[in-house]
Amino acid sequence: MAPSGRKHGGKAGKPAQEDQTITTYDFEEERKELSGSEEDIREGDTPVIDKHGKKRPLVTTHAPDDVGQKLNHEFSQQFLTLFQQWDVDVQKSEEQEEKLANMLRQQQKVFQQARIVQSQRLKTIKQLYEQFLKSMEELEKSNENLLAGAQNELRKEMAMLQKKIMMDTQQQEMATVRKSLQSMLF
Repeated sequence: MAPSGRKHGGKAGKPAQEDQTITTYDFEEERKELSGSEEDIREGDTPVIDKHGKKRPLVTTHAPDDVGQKLNHEFSQQFLTLFQQWDVDVQKSEEQEEKLANMLRQQQKVFQQARIVQSQRLKTIKQLYEQFLKSMEELEKSNENLLAGAQNELRKEMAMLQKKIMMDTQQQEMATVRKSLQSMLF
């Protein structure tokens, strides 16, 4: 990512120096501009007339070029540092945003996989429940059939036993009748 903010060309730490032209002193030019006495004009001062009509020298309030350049350089360095820190902070926040986006995507994938697993388990549980119900129905039918079969066999056996008892009883009666008849006859 390209850092945002100001881009500085050249080496940092060296202020850009403006073209400084050296002018020569022109004595003729100064004589044309002089309107007051020589006392009022000092070297580098321009006379100014105050409220009372007196001439007074102009006090320069501008800092020399060195100080201005130095201040300009210091503020440029401070702004450069500030913008570099800003770029670092922006880059860190973008990296954090990207990390959070990746984490969100991973969480979404995990959540989606968990939903798939959960739906598969739910399907498996439903299938097992349906199989259980079918097995229970089949077991009930099987038990009913088994019970019906056992009851039928029990009836058959009871009928056979009843016949056998009847036959035994008849045979005993017949034996008793024979004995009685034999005892009557003999």
